[in-house]
Amino acid sequence: MNLSPSSLGLATPSLPALPGGSAAGALAKPGGFAGVWARAIPGAQPSPPTPDSQTHTVEVQQGDTLIGLVKAHYRQQGLPIGEGQAYRLAHQVAADNGIANPDLIVPGQQVDFARLQLPALARTPADNVPWGTPGSTAQALASRTWATPTPVPAQLRAQSGAFALNANDQDHPVLDSTLARAVDKGYVPASDLPAVRNRVLALADRYRFAPDDFARLTLMESGMNPQASNGSCHGIIQFCDGPGRGAAAVGMRNNPRAILGMGMLQQLDLVDRYFAHNGLGQGHPAAKLGLDDLYLTVLTPAARSEQRRHVALDIAGPQASYLHVDRDRQKPITRDSIVQGLYAYTNQLLQTATSTARKPQQQYAQNAGSTAP
Repeated sequence: MNLSPSSLGLATPSLPALPGGSAAGALAKPGGFAGVWARAIPGAQPSPPTPDSQTHTVEVQQGDTLIGLVKAHYRQQGLPIGEGQAYRLAHQVAADNGIANPDLIVPGQQVDFARLQLPALARTPADNVPWGTPGSTAQALASRTWATPTPVPAQLRAQSGAFALNANDQDHPVLDSTLARAVDKGYVPASDLPAVRNRVLALADRYRFAPDDFARLTLMESGMNPQASNGSCHGIIQFCDGPGRGAAAVGMRNNPRAILGMGMLQQLDLVDRYFAHNGLGQGHPAAKLGLDDLYLTVLTPAARSEQRRHVALDIAGPQASYLHVDRDRQKPITRDSIVQGLYAYTNQLLQTATSTARKPQQQYAQNAGSTAP
């Protein structure tokens, strides 16, 4: 029986042109998110194999796919991997093993994953692992972050539900998906990703907001693209031209378009200056900053003085429809409509990133009538 990705709630992106012979990075012991990405710099030469890395062959089990096994290798080392990168590597592994159809593997087949330059995949013997249970590729695929968009909260509160206390020890699925999207789109070099993520977490800790809320903010403002501009506002949080506006607040009044020449890390330094300039994080040290206050700091700082959640805010001109009540630009913007809109837009953008891509009819390994080629 063949199962399509949709049956597991998956969407597979279109396959870019395959780079010739690219390696996944040098072999080293993992050291968390930053440590792993630090050895994924494009062009890095793989380290000589060690005794623990000599065996890279995996026996295919029921429910496996090549792309899932690639992801399993990366996740075992704590290394996030984008959909596009996993798909490319799966095709390259197929070529290495003489597999004519990368979307078809069968139980018992031996597949060499030496190309990944990662330690061997630790697996439970096939006889002891039912399909779809924890540890199987199918289960890992079904639980991947981008397959489940962040839900819009049924009841809005004045503060977001998760904040940056001990941020480095928490999962931040929206931030990580947003960063992975930025890498896939070329907004952020993969080699910069650990530093960018750590910088966002440091900002979240300093100003007491949720890292995922910062991702939602940047997705609305720029798609987390440091080169985004509408002609008068520029960068990841859209620093605007004019006296007393964002660019002036960070010392760029005379040449605001120079912001577009800065990379993500430089712009995050400007974000830090902008937040400090607008008094973000002041007040009681235990107070948490909600998504609405975080976004209003960027959109119209003066509007933060209105604390009632259903009252129209004094914000100039129509904004993105998602921010208005009922997504109707003829209606006002309220604190609740901002939170609703940012959640909904984040869901739509991250979900569209995968659901609109080409979906090959990937086949999962099944026992019935299968023999290894």
